[in-house]
Amino acid sequence: MDYRPRIVDPELDGLLAGVPALAIHGARGVGKTETAQRRAVTQFRLDDPRVRAIAEADPARLTRGPHPTLIDEWQRLPESWDIVRRAVDDDRTPGRFLLTGSTSPAHPPTHSGAGRIVSLRMRPMSLAERGIATPTVSLADLLSGHRGPIAGTSDVTLDQYAHEIVRSGFPGLRDLEERGLRAELDGYLDHIVDRDFEASGHPVRNVAALRRWMQAYAAVVSATTSFEKIRDAATAGHADKPAKTTVMRYADVLEGMWILDPVPAWHPGNSALTRLTLAPKHHLADPALAARLLRATVQTLLAGIAPGPGGHPHATLYGALFESLVTLNVRVFAQALDAGVYHFRDRGGAHEIDLIVEGPGLSVVAIETKLAATIGDHDVRHLAWLQQQLGGRLVDAAIVTTGRDAYRRRDGIAVIPAALLGP
Repeated sequence: MDYRPRIVDPELDGLLAGVPALAIHGARGVGKTETAQRRAVTQFRLDDPRVRAIAEADPARLTRGPHPTLIDEWQRLPESWDIVRRAVDDDRTPGRFLLTGSTSPAHPPTHSGAGRIVSLRMRPMSLAERGIATPTVSLADLLSGHRGPIAGTSDVTLDQYAHEIVRSGFPGLRDLEERGLRAELDGYLDHIVDRDFEASGHPVRNVAALRRWMQAYAAVVSATTSFEKIRDAATAGHADKPAKTTVMRYADVLEGMWILDPVPAWHPGNSALTRLTLAPKHHLADPALAARLLRATVQTLLAGIAPGPGGHPHATLYGALFESLVTLNVRVFAQALDAGVYHFRDRGGAHEIDLIVEGPGLSVVAIETKLAATIGDHDVRHLAWLQQQLGGRLVDAAIVTTGRDAYRRRDGIAVIPAALLGP
């Protein structure tokens, strides 16, 4: 399989040129190993029992050999983290080590690595990285505050967006036919439940309850539903309701595996905005995981319904998963710009913005998503309201759609087809 260039590549190369050790974190299958291998001279694949046995017998071997040295799946040998940390204490030459991992180890290293090992997040591929269209609108330009012209035309249809949601942004799954893709995603989810929890030191006593909880979480993607309500949905009709502490452990472990990727609430700081919700928006690492947990297909998404927990129709699933897809894109782009991504919602629910991108200088771009080709004044009312509240701090506002044309409305709000938004 040919390597697909990633937006994180320049960030990775820039860090590697300046720091001695770099840890690439992210969900299994996002492409960490392939990306790191392209830069490594020496490699230790610790998911290989033979390689791991050698490293256990002679840990110093991990620090010998020409650099950069890749230690892949370092959590399989947690002491490798401390070995690298000590090696960095002795020699801070840039570009010595690359570590990759997709779960937290059952027995964490004795030291966090702060000041020695820099962490970098890697997510599944954005639409721009998948190559379905050439972006014509840059998030960096939106953050610049220039409010320049917006242009471009996309041939990506509503059907294709549904395909992109189901197909996933995991590089290794992109070329699979439909049946093989479903089998791989099922295997991915089974691996999480049957192996990854135990490998991270958290064996699951009730596997069926965990599976139901993950399905219930998938059903509230792009929402701020409480964990108590998720638990209630997961246990409807079942007597074995897990304790609150168990549910929180599910969430904590899945975040540690980079499977849950919630968007935190935005706190605007010195602003007139008050009474804000503190709840994060729920997202999985890739909307394809949510779609597969709910057994959603391209056909059910396009029909406007999908089977939710208990077989009840979920009429808004496509819209929620489209927002999740746009969120994945924006987070990939924002990371390259050293910008944070949040959501905004007041406690009364009167005003809500899907995504707030806050740049290093606290400049703000507000982004809404809309599963529609045409946009009216009603669709941008929250963006217009936020502009009144923030004034010049809101440097741009946009609504991301499934339409064909990118343009700027008379009120200054940008309308951008999802496939045309890039870094």
